[in-house]
Amino acid sequence: MKTKQTRIFLLILFNLVLISVSAQRSKSKTKQVASSIVSDSTFTGLKLRNIGPAFMSGRIADIVIHPQNENIRYVGVGSGGVWKTVNAGTTWTPIFDDQTSYSIGCIAMDPGNHNTIWVGTGENVGGRHVGYGDGIYKSTDGGANWTNMGLKTSEHISKIIIHPENSNVIWVAVQGPLWKKGGERGLYKSIDGGKTWKKTLGDAEWIGVTDIVIDPRNPDQLYAATWQRHRTVAAYIGGGPGSGIHRSVDGGETWEELKNGLPTSWMGKIGLAISPQKPDILYAAIELDRRTGAVYRSSDRGTTWEKRSDAVSGATGPHYYQELYASPHHFERLYLVDVRMQISEDGGKTFTRMKEEHKHSDNHAIAFKKSDPNYLLVGTDGGLYETFDLTKNWRFIDNLPITQYYKLAVDDAAPFYNIYGGTQDNSTQGGPSRTDNVHGIQNSDWRVVLNWDGHQPATEPGNPDIMYAERQEGNLSRVDLSTGEVIDIQPQPGADENFERFNWDAPILVSAHDPKRIYFASQRLWRSDNRGDQWTAISGDLTKNQERITLPIMGKKQSWDAPWDFLAMSNYNTITSIAESPKQENILYVGTDDGAIQVTENGGDNWKKIEAGSLPGVPSTAFVNDIKADLFDANTVYVALDNHKYGDFNPYLFKSTDKGQTWTSIVGNLPQRTLIWRIVQDHVQSNLLFAATEFGIYFTINGGKKWVKLQGGAPTISFRDIAIQRRENDLVGASFGRGFFVFDDYTPLRNISEAKLQEEAILFPTRDAWWYIPRSHLSFDDQKGSQGASHYVAPNPDFGAVFTYYLKDGLKTAKETRQKREKANKAKDIAFSGWESVDAEHTATTPKIIITITDSNGKAIRRIKGDVKKGFHRIAWDLRYPSPYPITLQKQNDSDYTPKGFMAPPGTYTATLSKVVEGKVTVLSEPITFVVKQMRKGALPGVSVEESTAFLRTYENAIRDVSAIDLNIKKGIKTIAAMKRALQNANSVPGDLDTRLHALSKKMQGINKEFNGSPSKQQVGEKNKPTLQYRMFAIQKGVERSTYGPTDTHRKTMQIITASIDTFKTKINNIQNEIKGLTKELNAVGAPFIEE
Repeated sequence: MKTKQTRIFLLILFNLVLISVSAQRSKSKTKQVASSIVSDSTFTGLKLRNIGPAFMSGRIADIVIHPQNENIRYVGVGSGGVWKTVNAGTTWTPIFDDQTSYSIGCIAMDPGNHNTIWVGTGENVGGRHVGYGDGIYKSTDGGANWTNMGLKTSEHISKIIIHPENSNVIWVAVQGPLWKKGGERGLYKSIDGGKTWKKTLGDAEWIGVTDIVIDPRNPDQLYAATWQRHRTVAAYIGGGPGSGIHRSVDGGETWEELKNGLPTSWMGKIGLAISPQKPDILYAAIELDRRTGAVYRSSDRGTTWEKRSDAVSGATGPHYYQELYASPHHFERLYLVDVRMQISEDGGKTFTRMKEEHKHSDNHAIAFKKSDPNYLLVGTDGGLYETFDLTKNWRFIDNLPITQYYKLAVDDAAPFYNIYGGTQDNSTQGGPSRTDNVHGIQNSDWRVVLNWDGHQPATEPGNPDIMYAERQEGNLSRVDLSTGEVIDIQPQPGADENFERFNWDAPILVSAHDPKRIYFASQRLWRSDNRGDQWTAISGDLTKNQERITLPIMGKKQSWDAPWDFLAMSNYNTITSIAESPKQENILYVGTDDGAIQVTENGGDNWKKIEAGSLPGVPSTAFVNDIKADLFDANTVYVALDNHKYGDFNPYLFKSTDKGQTWTSIVGNLPQRTLIWRIVQDHVQSNLLFAATEFGIYFTINGGKKWVKLQGGAPTISFRDIAIQRRENDLVGASFGRGFFVFDDYTPLRNISEAKLQEEAILFPTRDAWWYIPRSHLSFDDQKGSQGASHYVAPNPDFGAVFTYYLKDGLKTAKETRQKREKANKAKDIAFSGWESVDAEHTATTPKIIITITDSNGKAIRRIKGDVKKGFHRIAWDLRYPSPYPITLQKQNDSDYTPKGFMAPPGTYTATLSKVVEGKVTVLSEPITFVVKQMRKGALPGVSVEESTAFLRTYENAIRDVSAIDLNIKKGIKTIAAMKRALQNANSVPGDLDTRLHALSKKMQGINKEFNGSPSKQQVGEKNKPTLQYRMFAIQKGVERSTYGPTDTHRKTMQIITASIDTFKTKINNIQNEIKGLTKELNAVGAPFIEE
């Protein structure tokens, strides 16, 4: 009995569990369905606007010139993807934007099939700020499509060689991970076109391959340079016993290390070159201990070597350069890439500095033309340069927007704010977020505000003439933009104090409580209350203050004799971020590069240390990328941490509601491998957060529970900083390799929720629109004017009032609905919908989305057609009335010029969203109200807006009348000509119809001459008597590009036009009556029917 009861109990319990599990699954499924609408794809219609600039460009990693068509070139950007030109750089197209890596190490073209392009991702330098890759990619159609072919844990690929006679054989030099041991590193070979890879050289921990060359006579003869290196946030060792030169005589299957005549000490990065003229000769640029080096030469295929000179790449260090090129045109000419390029004419015995006047320094890549021995294309930290006279003069390629920005700041200049950004090796730059001209933002709109490398800038609220800019390692300056003057304001240690340890990208913060107060940080936090004229240290050393040479690197603590490169490192044990509570000015936070967060609640008198390792799941070594104090609650703070410089690419993002005592992760669904660089909070909706990450910008509407990527308009790229311009509600992103991006007016994100997006449609509130006539600087009104296709211009936001709307489901035609239904049908047989249904598809009209603009009097003045697809969309009203010009019966092409209407006046307007399906109009939204505001006034007062508008409406009516007269004249001429032809086919005697038709034709020609002028004079270009058309054009020239209003001349001309219109209307009406009468008589004599 007991056993039976037990069984019943267990059965009941089992059923309860099943019910519970089922309920949980159902609940989970419901939640997934509800949340799926807040997804990346829903928001792709909200585009980020890339504004460049291209006036200083960015770091180039590799260049390939097509050997048979030298106009075709491929450029690998260190952190900006791959670009292609088919016209020698006149225009460029990014061809790698949709892949999962943006950092490029090398490019190779298959010598057997020039449409096959290979790309190795992950930069091939050992710098402190490099991006990482995810393997090797292949395209078989010139870069149109790509396939990842493996080596996904390589992170840094430096060179690719394809067998000259067998495209299935590929060798890849893989440096491997920079920040950790392991991964895929070494020399890899494929014999099946990249389907599989075999490692033949290098170890599993620290030794990779940085260069490889092939004997052009014998593809089985290869030479490779191995490189042992490791970098952490604290230190860098760029060499070791694993670095060396190796030779293979069996196509890379086995390798022999070459030693005879080479240095016996540890080596670092090695660049190899083989003489194109005499391939028995090899050259090697070898990094040695303590930033020394030498160039070696072998004349017997590497068996023996001789030292030629002590040349080595300098400045930042050989890890950043060290590539060696042998000229294909000049025997024994070598190019050693360096800050300033070194050239040898004698096989490396002596080197001289290349002439680089008016050219950026920091060279990385060279490409040669087979057809021109005087031509070089050189890639630098500042972009591409070409020379046609063997380095005497250089031309800058100024249309590649690939600048690497570390940090940014926005000011509050009116009407358009400015953006400032500190760049990698391209200064601190500033330029407008938009311009008031029709072209957009040109390179000439940008300027350098401080040279060298640029880092964190800052602006003073309320005073756009004052901004702060800094060079690397805390060289802070204040810039007076009204004069262009720069003054150094870096805090200095006292008489008996040690040096200040400023981070490579030292943080600065302008106080939210006093715009004259700024904070700056070394290992201490500094405060100034007078814009940097005086400083007070308000803390002691807030870092761990370690001796970094005692920390483990390359798996252990290293001897002083190890190949350290201190100049290649950043300062360590430094403050990296500062935050001040906008609610309580004495609450301050700092974060460090060595895993510490510090907080004070009394302006710096006392500090509380929070170890990064105390946060859930965070390593103790985590670098604090950003701290932000909550804008609404003094107790709340956010922190973004980063451990990638210890080989950990996980995202770390936390929130504390008790000033850092406890922390909760808000990483949510942010993907792995996505570092978080910056976080900002919306100033209106507290749960709306934005995150700048290694692979894009994300936002969350629920405080971090779920993140959505802003994919529209942005390539795969790292965003190192983001900022909000509060007046405009713009989000500005600083990318590390593709310039600035602006998310114009992100306010719709404040008004969404899971429930809200279940509505059929939403029309969001819009910001007010500026009313002005855009300037024209370049002769023509298109984007580039007459400057040629190479002229770089970034777009302004759409002019006028920009509307954002959302459709839960797109509008589809009957045919599209049927096709979707049939596609979803998994059955083999698809039922025929019937002839009635198919006929209905042929006659169906395309559904439309319409935004109707209504003025303050309630009159609808414009209907704008929008996108019908589901998701978010934006569309602009250009502040103009509909065009008064006639619509032709023939459908215009998209390229045809469409005349615009005239500007509507400033004032209050409303907009309403509707759909039109099979002629039925359904309103989808409540009206939204916005204001059109006059942006500026001219130097002369002009007439009132009301008077100007009234004149323009009169002119619009005249356009309609004159257009109708013109069409009626043309139609009358054609009709009379047809009547004459019809008369020839009459089947009875026409009487005097010939005479009267001739007289009518003469009368019509007279009216045409009076209206359009003498055709004979037009043929030879002689001036006509002023016609009605001439006078119309005289007014158009005067009023279409000015808000000044009509002059007295315009008014008098309008009076003449009005009188002429009445005269022509009478004449045309009389002609039409005569045509009707004669048409009846033609019918009476049996003439054929005449088409209307």
